Amino acid sequence: MHSDELLAQVAALPALPGVYRYYDAEGGVLYVGKARNLKKRVSSYFQKNHGGTRIGHMIGKIARLDTTVVRSEAEALLLENNLIKTLAPRYNILFRDDKSYPYLKITGTPDRLPVTKEGALAMPAAFPRVAYYRGAVDRKHRYFGPYPSAWAVKESIQLLQKVFRLRTCEDTVFANRTRPCLLYQIKRCSGPCVNLVSPQDYQRDVQNAEAFLRGEAQSVLQALEQRMMEHAEKLEFEQAAELRNQMSALSKVLHQQSVETASDKDVDILAVRVQGGKACVNLAMVRGGRHLGDRAYFPSHIEDAAALQEFDADEAAPVQPVEVQVLEAFIAQHYIGVPVPSALITSHPVMPELVEALSQQAGSRIGVAHNPRGQRRLWLEMAEKNAELQLARLLAEEGSQQARTRALVEALDLAPDNLDTFRIECFDISHTAGEATQASCVVFHHHQMQNREYRRFNIDGITPGDDYAAMRQVLTRRYARLAQAGRDTPDATPPEDAPEEVAAQAQDEPAGDVQVEAVADPQAAAFAEAAESAEAVGDAGKLKKPKVGGGGSAQRLPDLVLVDGGRGQVSMAREVFAELGLDLSVIVGVEKGEGRKVGLEELVFADGREKTYLGRESAALMLIAQIRDEAHRFAITGMRARRARVRVGGSQLEEIPGIGAKKRARLLQRFGGVRGVAAASVEDIATVEGISRELAEEIYRALH
Repeated sequence: MHSDELLAQVAALPALPGVYRYYDAEGGVLYVGKARNLKKRVSSYFQKNHGGTRIGHMIGKIARLDTTVVRSEAEALLLENNLIKTLAPRYNILFRDDKSYPYLKITGTPDRLPVTKEGALAMPAAFPRVAYYRGAVDRKHRYFGPYPSAWAVKESIQLLQKVFRLRTCEDTVFANRTRPCLLYQIKRCSGPCVNLVSPQDYQRDVQNAEAFLRGEAQSVLQALEQRMMEHAEKLEFEQAAELRNQMSALSKVLHQQSVETASDKDVDILAVRVQGGKACVNLAMVRGGRHLGDRAYFPSHIEDAAALQEFDADEAAPVQPVEVQVLEAFIAQHYIGVPVPSALITSHPVMPELVEALSQQAGSRIGVAHNPRGQRRLWLEMAEKNAELQLARLLAEEGSQQARTRALVEALDLAPDNLDTFRIECFDISHTAGEATQASCVVFHHHQMQNREYRRFNIDGITPGDDYAAMRQVLTRRYARLAQAGRDTPDATPPEDAPEEVAAQAQDEPAGDVQVEAVADPQAAAFAEAAESAEAVGDAGKLKKPKVGGGGSAQRLPDLVLVDGGRGQVSMAREVFAELGLDLSVIVGVEKGEGRKVGLEELVFADGREKTYLGRESAALMLIAQIRDEAHRFAITGMRARRARVRVGGSQLEEIPGIGAKKRARLLQRFGGVRGVAAASVEDIATVEGISRELAEEIYRALH
């Protein structure tokens, strides 16, 4: 039964296009949908008895409704997928936001490069550098990509070195060279650092390299051939031979890369496969006419979302297959905030409204083809095969993990309500002789590690090196609030399918608030309005990631708590759980075996049971070792980062590209610490040995 207020709100909806959002009683977002007619679409949810279906289960949870009216269906589609990515609803097809693609960077811009006279000292800024780059782009440099992997970028850099002999060294290395390096000796660099190539010739090589990256390889070959003939006519045979070798290297690269389709400069190929309740979208990238590789994406909430979209489909259009729904969801979510190539090749047809929305966002017409010919057909077949292989690999891995989870439950004689929601949390302590003590908590459920729910805890106020006190502190901080909540509402148990909390990343850095500003773009304004309304009702858990180490950030107590340690650590955990009134039987210590050898670990129980050895080949022990090792890795990396911050004066300088240990030490020594560096001007920073003007500007921007 729904409240009269909610039903009255539904009855008052306008017959206009827009986006609607359903919330449960706790403020969690259940579903985000779009509609040509809000009144007709939303009313249909509340006019029928859906029984015990997936739709009925979701509709029964609806406690509140929000809507946003837009001007067109294309705007509604863009807003819908912005909100899906931001709010992570329980019943929408959702792809993880892991679009951190690498780029190939060529430093400087042609109109800002300094002019160097013949014979003058070589200036780094006059000879652009080619480099691997990941992060936000700016107008100070030229960027090519994105590339599907770091390997693809580095391969492209090697090609540019082989054909055009561009430099890859840092500016500080360049400025201090007195003789050419090994790359010059093996003909991978033209030696600009010691004036072995003129600025004009080097700039010509840079221009040719950029044309090659844009897919204009044939025009580059023609220009090289023309220059070679000019040198030959002037009897400058050495220069002509150099150009001949360059043409030969470029021709070989083109032959190896099979670049015969000059029209296909930038293309994305998208293939989808669905099997066993799982889906895989394989994205292959062609940049500058070269196939650079692919990347697989696995969405969540497939079955729930497919059932809802079948109900939610427009009466005028037939229900789309699950493959099409997954593909359209990927395209709509993936290309938010990412450059869209001029052409997409898809394994299934997508709706015209989606193509229109993409074109609006890109500012130019996007071509989409699902039945290509020639080279494009070969690319699509390769992407389809890769999607099939990646999905088979995922299903095999999940089957193995499910078997391990079941083996662990049986070995420990546990009886979880649902094996799929069986939750394990594991703790480990890490420090160096008592310095920079940190505790880690890693989470395993749904048969896999959930790195978005990992937590680190900075341990303070204890005797350095006291691992038992550190374990007491982390367990108390982790479970005190959950224990209190359980005492306040003893009969309240969260449902099995409660929407999962969007937790902080493994780096433990909470995301900032959603800023609502006055914007000219109506679609952006609608998104800001929708985000503001979601935050206003306490849904900040979806819009703002909670801070780390806050104690009860988990939704519920785990079914099993693993402690990396023997009787001493388990005794400390037992004391904490006894004080909090929690079940002692869930605590299990992982005690290292003889000689600390892997496979000889024994399990120590807090409830008085005898120690157990599961056996080297036990699937349960394999799972425990996997989780324990992940907790150890997570603790070690956090401890090392914290120790480095303590020793060198903060992590801000560490995170700036080009700042190594020596430069960081010089900066801290010169200005007396990070605050002194932050208070210094660009000119002052540039006076430090090894710090160029460009790097000084980077440091200033990073600290401000």
